[in-house]
Amino acid sequence: MIRQLAYAASAAALLCAGVVAAQAPAKPDAAKGQGIASQTCAACHAADGNSTMAANPKLAGQFYEYLHKQLANFKPQDGKKAVRENAVMAGMVANLSAADMQNVAAYYASQKLKPALAKDKDLAALGQKLYRGGNAATGVAACAGCHGPSGAGIPAQYPRVSGQFAEYVEAQLKAFRAGARSNDPNGMMRGVAARMTDREIQAVSEYVAGLR
Repeated sequence: MIRQLAYAASAAALLCAGVVAAQAPAKPDAAKGQGIASQTCAACHAADGNSTMAANPKLAGQFYEYLHKQLANFKPQDGKKAVRENAVMAGMVANLSAADMQNVAAYYASQKLKPALAKDKDLAALGQKLYRGGNAATGVAACAGCHGPSGAGIPAQYPRVSGQFAEYVEAQLKAFRAGARSNDPNGMMRGVAARMTDREIQAVSEYVAGLR
């Protein structure tokens, strides 16, 4: 009787383990992501994620969690409009499955960033002050508080911004300020950008492009 009970318990444990394993999400496959990226993403972001066009962000070396979130946000879910609306990106992710988006994010996260450069020394100097210390008079928070002194970000929380195109960063800050982009957790970026002038946005964007 005892042996039968022990056998039954072992069988139940194995069955439960099998159910858990079946429900566990598959690990992202960067190799599969590379294949998708080469066909779908490379025209705008380059095969290795180091875009050469300032309107299109560099994806190489960005955190997996951030890349995956953005891809998912571009895609309408459950009959609702996309959290982050962009006609071009909506078309790109339309035929990507959940696993595809995970794989693409894993691939680009594994690539080495070839950083952009700051072009305006004086503008970058102003940007450095804002990035490190913010603007107490107008309530602009220091960017370094979330994105780190070197712009490397904090995995799963705040994205890497160092080496990104100044033009792209500027466009996103203005989109946050206008409310055209609203997929920032708790409205954090919208709150910061709302207090920034055009000059401050340009300065910070120029600074992070050359930040290392």
